[in-house]
Parts: sequence; structure tokens; C-alpha cells
Amino acid sequence: MDLEWMAWTAPTASFFVVIVLLLAAYTVWGIRSPSPPHKGLLPMITTRGDRLFVGLLGSAFINLAWVGLTEASQWFAVGLSLLFMLVIARWG
Repeated sequence: MDLEWMAWTAPTASFFVVIVLLLAAYTVWGIRSPSPPHKGLLPMITTRGDRLFVGLLGSAFINLAWVGLTEASQWFAVGLSLLFMLVIARWG
């Protein structure tokens, strides 16, 4: 049986490195300075880590929808995802 493996290109590797670094940074930040619960744009009370998770999940859906629904450059989706994450992190 011939197995196909994921191609670890530089963009793929850098994506996962950024995610790991974000999680590590938020973990250290949460230990040093715990986040009080916050009610913002999201319909639930969240902490800093919750908003990071929602931002990452939403960014994944934005990028998947972009790939599936448009032929435009993926860089537009990356910019939209970053904007989404910033809004959720700040006002979520």
C-alpha cells in the first residue's frame, strides 16, 4: 500500500510554528497575569485564552471558506483572518 504524506513546505511549517508560539506566549501570559472574565462582542463571558481559541477557529473557517468559494489570492483571506483575530482579541 502506497501512503501519501503531507508536504511540509515552509508556509505550512511556519503556520504551525506561529500557532505553537501563540499558545506558549498566552500560557506564560496567563500564568503571570491571569485574565479576568470579559463580556464583549461574543455572546459569552470569555478570558484571553478563550478569545485566542475563538479567533484561531474563526480564522481557520475564513481560510477554508476562501479556498472553497473564491479563486482570489489567499493573501486576502490571511489579511481578513488577522483582522478577525485582532477584533476578537480586543473587543471579543
